[in-house]
Amino acid sequence: MGPISIFSELPQWLDLLIAFIIGTGFGFALEQAGFSSSRKLAGMFYGYDTTVLKVFFTAAIVALLGSQLLSFLGLLNLNMVFVNHYYLGATLIGGTIMGAGFIMGGFCPGTGISALAIGKIDAMIFLLGGLFGAYLFAETYPFIQPLAMGSYKGPLKIDEWLGISSGAFTLLLIVVAVGLFWLAELAEKKFDRPDIRSEL
Repeated sequence: MGPISIFSELPQWLDLLIAFIIGTGFGFALEQAGFSSSRKLAGMFYGYDTTVLKVFFTAAIVALLGSQLLSFLGLLNLNMVFVNHYYLGATLIGGTIMGAGFIMGGFCPGTGISALAIGKIDAMIFLLGGLFGAYLFAETYPFIQPLAMGSYKGPLKIDEWLGISSGAFTLLLIVVAVGLFWLAELAEKKFDRPDIRSEL
């Protein structure tokens, strides 16, 4: 919990307990939002159910606004928050594979675990497939390392890439989210599937 100053002196066991509580709450929220249903998740790609877009975009905005507020109050050191290193080629290929797996399996790793926790058989098969994919990646890594490590861009942030302040980026993201929510509502009306919605 290092970046949050008020938690920086907590013992490790308490850090882990807080992480466990947050993770459990996150999983519960996923299940309550219906993300344990592969049909609801697949609905995002077919347009008849855009709950995934709405929930995750809302979560991103809340997290972004919350982190900036905590930083303004001196409770969060944003310089200590880890930023993933960006590899262009690996991101494009990995994102394509991830998206294909999402639409074919109806889950992402997080929602798959949430569904497995309530006994979904399709989630178990999905996660076994993910483990097999991870095994293949590890075994073939010496051959694909140049691609995986190529086009390195560093720990790049979108606001830095755009050359704007974090506040301006937050405002831009909110505007984009509002626009996407409006388009999502139009998509649900156009591609509505009452037969599937009744089963969710």
